[in-house]
Amino acid sequence: MTDVIAYAIIALLLFQAVWRVPAALRGQSRERSLWGAFAALAVAWLLRTGLGRAVIDELGVVDLATLLKHTITIAGICVLLRYVTAVDGDVAASDGAVLRRVRITAAVHRIATRASIATVLVMAAVFFLVLDRTRTDSPYFMARHAGEVGLALYMGLFYLYTAVAAAVCAYQWGGSARRAQRWTLRIGLTMMAVAMALAVLYAFLRTAYCAFITVRTVSMSFVDLQENVTDSVLYLVFLLWALGAIAPATQAVIDRRRAKRTLNALYPLWRELALAVPSVILRAPSDLLPGHRFAAPLNRARDLMRLSPPPYQLLERYITEISDVQRTLSHYASPGLYTRAKALADGQGHTEDEARAVADAYWIKSALAAMAAGTAAHSAPVDVPPADDDFDIQVERFVRTRAAYGRTVPETARTLLQTDVTV
Repeated sequence: MTDVIAYAIIALLLFQAVWRVPAALRGQSRERSLWGAFAALAVAWLLRTGLGRAVIDELGVVDLATLLKHTITIAGICVLLRYVTAVDGDVAASDGAVLRRVRITAAVHRIATRASIATVLVMAAVFFLVLDRTRTDSPYFMARHAGEVGLALYMGLFYLYTAVAAAVCAYQWGGSARRAQRWTLRIGLTMMAVAMALAVLYAFLRTAYCAFITVRTVSMSFVDLQENVTDSVLYLVFLLWALGAIAPATQAVIDRRRAKRTLNALYPLWRELALAVPSVILRAPSDLLPGHRFAAPLNRARDLMRLSPPPYQLLERYITEISDVQRTLSHYASPGLYTRAKALADGQGHTEDEARAVADAYWIKSALAAMAAGTAAHSAPVDVPPADDDFDIQVERFVRTRAAYGRTVPETARTLLQTDVTV
């Protein structure tokens, strides 16, 4: 039964690792770290199973599977701390401040990176030189070495490293859960924080047990009870952590799909503006098979289905470039153009956000017409639609503007350029 649970946890960890392969291959340090942690810990769990131990036992070194399991676990924890540090650093950068918990996480990671090598070397030395590995009277590693001072040193180092790292992760994820705006992230981060708190409890129970059997002889029934209780805690730790980590990843998938839908909606407006004012565009729109009936879908697919940058970054670029084109067009707009466009939208019966979208669309159409007609650019902007500070509001506004832009009448847009026209 224990192997069945272990295989279920291995499957969850491997699923997470495979899911993150694309992000790891794109070279993003944060994602590579998380992928490495899942992969390493999946291997460590495999070494807990009968199959994993049987494969390593073929090498002829008694208990080598246990040493490898602990070594790989320390490597996975070290990589996980690197991920946590990277996430904290991004939070500090976005907030414009170096938070106390960021400094704590970074300091622990620096110490853990240096300490991991020393910890593994000392554990290996104790394993090969101090522990009596000829005993086979128990299926449990700790029970076989009960009464040996070397066991206390070996396991004490391992559990100290584990407990400190788990405490840092619980601290970081607990704080992130409190700040999370979306319920999926809040639930996932809370599960991960609880898992790390339980990991600290697990390390404490195992350390206390190790110290106890070093100085006292215990019955096999007590050994079995202890192993069952602490194994149950460990199973819960990894199940909560692996399942909790799915929530942020799921939210990332949802955000990615939402960004793709928004890009698809904005693309026609962005393309027309990018072709009209290429000087402010970072990467020109594709121009495959000009004049061919398949040109439009091919160009759209090539521009929107690039592997890099990710959709949300491409969306940020599109929004920035549309805004930059608007600023450029404001040098060609006639005085009062937006006021007349807004009056036109109101006169057509539009209200609130829809009226603003129609006004924006006609302002863009009119300014493009003025530029195309050879109107001399003003030295300073004459007229420009009001801006939005919030990015999400700006995205929604441009999506509505794009829909309204497709319904604009070119002749009406040219008429709006005349400053003496009353709409």
